[in-house]
Amino acid sequence: MANSPVETVRTTSDKLLLLLAAVLVVLGVAAFYVFALQSFYVRLGALIAGVALGAIVALMSQSGKRFLAFAKDAYREVGKVVWPTRKEATQTTAIVFAFVVVMALYLWLTDKVIEWSVFSLILGWK
Repeated sequence: MANSPVETVRTTSDKLLLLLAAVLVVLGVAAFYVFALQSFYVRLGALIAGVALGAIVALMSQSGKRFLAFAKDAYREVGKVVWPTRKEATQTTAIVFAFVVVMALYLWLTDKVIEWSVFSLILGWK
């Protein structure tokens, strides 16, 4: 198991940006409930605006920039994956289902043999 270093937010500006982002998200959620008498779309708009503004502010911090770089690298790596063909995926799925059925039958048979041996042979119940 690899030990990955834990990165903490060190600069004051990053802490303030992340705090502001959290406050914006909380304000968006609070606005959703404060505008209870308004239309659902107004409430939903306030919620989405608060979360979106919080996300934008969070992405402007160093942690957010590192997250964006990581996400871009991960997306680029997905493009390098050799995905199975439809035929390969179907065959693999069929093999897994067949194995599950075989294991279910084996476990059921083992359970019945143990049940029969305990109740009929050892305890003498009929």
